[in-house]
Amino acid sequence: MTTVGVMGGGAWGTALAQVAVRAGHRALLWAREREVVDAINIAHQNPLFLPGVLIEDGVAATVDLADLAAVDLILAVVPAQHLRATLTTFAPFAPPGVPIVLCAKGVEATSLKLMTEVLAETLPGAPAAVLSGPSFAAEVARGLPTAVTLAAGDLDLARNIAEHIATPAFRPYVASDLIGAEAGGAVKNVLAIACGVVEGRELGRSAHAALITRGFAELTRLAVALGGQAETVAGLCGLGDLVLTCSSPKSRNMAVGMALGRGESLEAALAGKLSVAEGVASAPAVTALATRLGVETPICEAVRAILAGETAVTPAINALLARPLKAEG
Repeated sequence: MTTVGVMGGGAWGTALAQVAVRAGHRALLWAREREVVDAINIAHQNPLFLPGVLIEDGVAATVDLADLAAVDLILAVVPAQHLRATLTTFAPFAPPGVPIVLCAKGVEATSLKLMTEVLAETLPGAPAAVLSGPSFAAEVARGLPTAVTLAAGDLDLARNIAEHIATPAFRPYVASDLIGAEAGGAVKNVLAIACGVVEGRELGRSAHAALITRGFAELTRLAVALGGQAETVAGLCGLGDLVLTCSSPKSRNMAVGMALGRGESLEAALAGKLSVAEGVASAPAVTALATRLGVETPICEAVRAILAGETAVTPAINALLARPLKAEG
């Protein structure tokens, strides 16, 4: 492996390009925005999405998806709702047999499909892997330590990719449960909005901890119903990512929830934000998927209703607290 292709010039895509170079490879990053490409190639910066971070010399950028035809590994880091369109455009140039590592977190709103299903429909036969875990882009880009899950149906493939992207500060743990790895990343963004509402309303650390715990129960139920394993979501790609995303305003999803909790409208909470808060688009898809599978997700449903304008924050909180008492599980 010599060149890693990165689809997506946002903060996370840029951070993963940094990881690839630090692991000993060249990185070719595709971005839609000409200003991002020029800033990376000329000034070794991405001020639009990752300000204040010096980009490694081994990272080059392009606006032409066809340029990724010659890479040895592809990290797909475009937002979940844009993955299908991007992969469809890339399909005529896709090198056969080159693994695609899915790094976006979400459920496709129009089809209720996971990202691996989108990949299978747009690039049939492409070896698939999922990378997910507690990882703020700015921290990873600066070389601060983290650990993630690298899942693939073929464990040998997962091990091979992990060995090629691991650095002393970026530690992938391999797994074979693609569905569990995907489900954890998709649902945690919705729950992070709920945790942000708790923070914005100043409901206290006890409520925050309770919401994370009960939210994790929802995440686990949905992952298992989809065919994933509870053990997988109890790891970095589920619980680990949930704790991080629900514990810091650096999380885009939590920041949206905090604004809603303070009484701002959704439009105001999203105004001026270039980076995508995946939980906003994923909330209706996650709850629709849960309904289809007969899985109870009251916290996710409350977030969906708030985002849709069907209820205000206070009635949503009161309704959750008024639910019938039950055994924990």
